[in-house]
Amino acid sequence: MSKFQRAEALDRLPEQFFARLVGQVGRLQAQGHDVINLGQGNPDLPTPPHIVDALKRAADNPQHHKYPPFRGHAFLKEAVAQFYLREYGVKLNPETEVAVLFGGKAGLVEISQCYLNPGDVALVPDPGYPDYWSGIAMAGAEMALMPLLAENRFLPDFAAIDEQVWDKAKLMFLNYPNNPTGAVANAEFFAEVVNRAERHDVLVVHDFAYAAIGFDGLKPMSFLETPGAKEVGIEIYTMSKTYNMAGWRIGFAVGNEQVIESIQLLQDHFYVSLFGAIQQAAATALTGSQDCVRELVTTYERRRDAFIDRLREHGWKVEKPAGSFFCWLPVPEGHTSLSFANLLLERAHVAVAPGLGFGQAGDGYVRVGMLDSEKRLIEAADRLAACCPAKNGLT
Repeated sequence: MSKFQRAEALDRLPEQFFARLVGQVGRLQAQGHDVINLGQGNPDLPTPPHIVDALKRAADNPQHHKYPPFRGHAFLKEAVAQFYLREYGVKLNPETEVAVLFGGKAGLVEISQCYLNPGDVALVPDPGYPDYWSGIAMAGAEMALMPLLAENRFLPDFAAIDEQVWDKAKLMFLNYPNNPTGAVANAEFFAEVVNRAERHDVLVVHDFAYAAIGFDGLKPMSFLETPGAKEVGIEIYTMSKTYNMAGWRIGFAVGNEQVIESIQLLQDHFYVSLFGAIQQAAATALTGSQDCVRELVTTYERRRDAFIDRLREHGWKVEKPAGSFFCWLPVPEGHTSLSFANLLLERAHVAVAPGLGFGQAGDGYVRVGMLDSEKRLIEAADRLAACCPAKNGLT
């Protein structure tokens, strides 16, 4: 058999850390065990019916059976602009400041191909979404880690970053509400981001995947609400979390028109945009009733409260996240994130994501997804407490 030498870019890709977790869960389920899987970030609820109905109607339109415009339909970009004006008071030019994406993940990987060369530096949150690393690796660039620590409310401490690193950095990834910590950012923080980016000529990429999911009356703010944000960066929004459209693979990038043009130019050579019926359904989601979004946030908040309150009843001292659909739990003394996650899976049959999978600074935590019913989440809390009583655990 011939041996073909693949591109070095593929060899630089990080290991898909969570593939092992999926395999472990599958093994236990095949043995007949009842595993409560809270280790992944896959929304468990269906897409709202009015969005599905919009897709069905649009699929009957023969115009959508042809190639769509390379850069997406104008009606979807106009819907995005309406959405941002209504939700955040941000004005966007739909022709030059909106790019349609094959899901937010695609955009987060593509941006490194657009702006990083071998040896360039990107500032990356630690812990953070692993696909930031993937795009950087494919570009042959380097990462400078920004630790997200509890004492800083899981916001990066920009003053702790060496000035030489700032001067070398070309790109900075941020993500609030945050995966995996559940932290949120405020206007003061984003103003500092803009200031640093302007001073050091750094392109800011704000991953707004959990945009709609804020708790206790808090509405997460868009980075683009910050004065000067469009001059220094973009925001990437996915339909996956806000509208339970994870399998539809649609998102968009908004902001700086030079950056948006670069993304569109790259995508011109990869795709011929998305199936028009999906674009039509996405436009319906963005411009139609938002009752489904409010109901979704209420559901996640009830789940968060049910899970955390139950853990507290068992004596665990844990904090409630302010946003996203994740809880970020410190591991008991004597454990790493991986050993504790393995313990919970093997003994309690509860799957959680070890924080190490999101970076070295995440190793003292596990991520728990609020992606099952309140009843099952309470059961998961009971199993965790039985496996690790508070006197030996999170006290």
